[in-house]
Amino acid sequence: MSDTAERNIRVIGFTGMPGAGKSEAVSVARSMGFEIFSMGDVVRCAASGRRVPLDDPSVGAFATEERRIHGKDVWAKRTAEKIRADGSRNIVIDGIRSIDEIDFFRREFGRDFVLIAIHTKSEARLDRILKRAREDDVRSMRELENRDTRELGWGIGSAIAKADIMVVNDSTLEEFRERVKETLLSLKADAGGSP
Repeated sequence: MSDTAERNIRVIGFTGMPGAGKSEAVSVARSMGFEIFSMGDVVRCAASGRRVPLDDPSVGAFATEERRIHGKDVWAKRTAEKIRADGSRNIVIDGIRSIDEIDFFRREFGRDFVLIAIHTKSEARLDRILKRAREDDVRSMRELENRDTRELGWGIGSAIAKADIMVVNDSTLEEFRERVKETLLSLKADAGGSP
């Protein structure tokens, strides 16, 4: 266990299929004072440093190859390096995709780590992805299915199944934000008592 255990912190991981609402949940967490660590940003930064084109197939292939070379928890390790250098007490890790990553974070942060899965139907996920228009995003249901297949291959389905808490994103944006806020309030390290 790292020195973060001495800081009385809470580390919350978000997982879920692409477009499920993780970014919106992260936005709520940020507004509540959580420090955000995006595993996707860590991947994209590394890909950019290696001059990998920042489109979905290229970044996905790069992430997969790094997992093959350095181990299935490579992106969790690289994210934890950034967390160890940070002094925040309430931390959110966005984009956990595999059991190996969950196991690493549970070893690293022990009982201070909580995994939240965000769940949404495929059609709603595609609509949200198209609206956010990120450079490396999919642009059709077929591309989303291909991305889902890749991420399921990484183990995201098992990661979702291992979540400590499930937040369903099946209503209005306001209702979803309130569900996330209530969940995070109950978990904050400084909410009273031990994390």
